[in-house]
Amino acid sequence: MTVTAARTTSAATADGAPAATADGAPVSAPAATPDGAPAVGASGEAVPAVHLCGLRRVFGTRAVLDGVDLSIARGEFVALLGASGTGKTTLLRILGALDQADEGTVLVPPARTVVFQEPRLVPSKRVLANVTVGLPRGAETRGTGLKALAEVGLDGHADAWPATLSGGEAQRVALARALVREPRLLLLDEPFAALDALTRLRMQDLVGDLVRRHRPAVLLVTHDVDEAVRLADRVVVLRDGLVARDEAVAVDRPRDPADPAFAELRRRLLADLGVH
Repeated sequence: MTVTAARTTSAATADGAPAATADGAPVSAPAATPDGAPAVGASGEAVPAVHLCGLRRVFGTRAVLDGVDLSIARGEFVALLGASGTGKTTLLRILGALDQADEGTVLVPPARTVVFQEPRLVPSKRVLANVTVGLPRGAETRGTGLKALAEVGLDGHADAWPATLSGGEAQRVALARALVREPRLLLLDEPFAALDALTRLRMQDLVGDLVRRHRPAVLLVTHDVDEAVRLADRVVVLRDGLVARDEAVAVDRPRDPADPAFAELRRRLLADLGVH
């Protein structure tokens, strides 16, 4: 079986700048329709923002991903759980064009960004320059960058140096850098793992608000079951190279860990992860 995808082109954001990961690296992606709208299938239904079928990734003799099927709709927030070594980050890297599948179908939108656990800011650039790195210079880009900083609560930090920021502030700059590219797919690789508990909760609320406002498809890789249930529309569990669970989160928002439905889903997910 071979990897199948739409025609690959140079990915671009809405203003024509090359699409990039959150640290400014360019990516390539399957082509979209000329106006950037989601492709529409023969039945007239919108094609999912992400579609994986039979995805395999092999390292040596070990298939880390061994036939993964997964779709994510535009505006849908999916959290990906799994024990260490189950292929969560490998799957995210394939979606972000940072790795390649060995087999299977991988369809993703052209405009996509990645936010990593580390903010990956450029120390020699001020905050605004970090947000707009890789984009065309000019008043329009500056205005877009300032707007993104305002959305993450850092409109007063445009001229600050990265070394002066707290961990939470630096990660908010990374989020602004991702959002300024108007992604149709936002990939989050444990972005809150290095933050203290209070800052982590605040960042979760911020991300949830930004996603509801901008409506990209989202894949969050996390080890935190409560975080997954708190934020996601669906939770997917990887085990032995396959999807072991794919379940919609049927818990009313705002989600309270004391809610019996929250606690029951947490219990099932922990059991899937081998925690009883």
